[in-house]
Amino acid sequence: MLTKDRGICIRAVDYSETSQVVTFFTRGQGKLSAIAKGSKRSKSSFGGPIELFSEGELVFSDTGREGLATLTEFEEGRGFGRLSGNLVCLNCASLGIELVRELTDEQDSHPGLYDGLVRLLQNTEGCRGRLDALKLLIMFEVTLLQEVGLLPVFQRCVSCKRGYDSKWDQVYFSSSANGFVCRDCEGGFVDKVRISRECGDVLSDFNRLVGAKQETVERIEELLVSYFQNVLGKPLKTARYVITS
Repeated sequence: MLTKDRGICIRAVDYSETSQVVTFFTRGQGKLSAIAKGSKRSKSSFGGPIELFSEGELVFSDTGREGLATLTEFEEGRGFGRLSGNLVCLNCASLGIELVRELTDEQDSHPGLYDGLVRLLQNTEGCRGRLDALKLLIMFEVTLLQEVGLLPVFQRCVSCKRGYDSKWDQVYFSSSANGFVCRDCEGGFVDKVRISRECGDVLSDFNRLVGAKQETVERIEELLVSYFQNVLGKPLKTARYVITS
């Protein structure tokens, strides 16, 4: 049976001299791995090799069994090629792609996350500076965490349930506890890290991210990367380029 969907290429590897195995994050089907037979041929029906970040309409056949689908058509709508002209933006977009690849499952649909990924690629492509690119990445990461059910608790202490407000003179975050920990409870969490009030304010209300300073934004991204890596149990390959770029 043929299925039509819209997708973004989040991985492409050579399968043979003429073919590729391509992983798409699709709007209707979620993550999908398919073989694109003959895609590397000069007169391929796909118009040439399918590249990372390519977005468009695809048609594929699925046997219904575990394994690769067969890609029969892919019509690229946009390729976000301008990302390659700005290393900071390219690194942020690459981390967003890696997070989707690592934290979503095959055939688990997340239309809102798909739309968020398109926005990230589209808006990051036009960024001029590191600060704006990081803000876009953070907002996408929040969307991702919400969609997959992993968003930490940023509105209260996860231990005593005390609400976060201006009376907190010390703010801690614990990956193992999945959220904020207050000064009275931090002793029970060996992995906790202290963060500034500015970071705490933004994390508790992401609307404040718009006016946040670069130091605060960079610290929040470091915190989120650490959290993602704790959840995955392994490093993110592209994270070091975002944190240090």
